[in-house]
Amino acid sequence: MRKPELAAAIAEQADLSKDKAGQVLNVVLDEITRSVAKGEDVTLIGFGTFTVRERAARTGKNPQTGKEIQIPASKNVAFKAGKGLKDAVSKK
Repeated sequence: MRKPELAAAIAEQADLSKDKAGQVLNVVLDEITRSVAKGEDVTLIGFGTFTVRERAARTGKNPQTGKEIQIPASKNVAFKAGKGLKDAVSKK
């Protein structure tokens, strides 16, 4: 499912226009993005939690040349599925 399809599903279930549902979806995604960018966890009970994980700097190898390279520290977004999502997926 892509974003337009999700917006259409929201519109149908919430009795909204597709444009309004698309705006609501964009606001939700923007707020999740802003919060995670600030380093805050975003927990949607029953769905899951978005968190920021820090990766330490490390040494890696270039697969083409075999030379060692330094990989800088970075921050990544992680998602941990909640119980409701896990249960829904495991029932199929």
